[in-house]
Amino acid sequence: MKYQNAAELLPAKLLQEVQEYTEGKLLYIPKAAPRKDWGTGNGSRSYYLERNRSIRERHQNGTPVSELAEQYHLSVSAIKKIVYR
Repeated sequence: MKYQNAAELLPAKLLQEVQEYTEGKLLYIPKAAPRKDWGTGNGSRSYYLERNRSIRERHQNGTPVSELAEQYHLSVSAIKKIVYR
């Protein structure tokens, strides 16, 4: 986020209105559109949901936690968090 001078950006009338509420302070103006949920924009959310589903399924079919950790390059504790949720 880059600093911008409001005097250069806003019309004079709007700047006067804002100055009635605050002067000489940094002001954050959020985007109009709400943020997307984590991972929905690039597909990572669906990737991890599918990966975790696969880990749970393989564990239910008898694959040991230590073997799953090695295959998925995760720690044993990470696999346990996925499996025992």
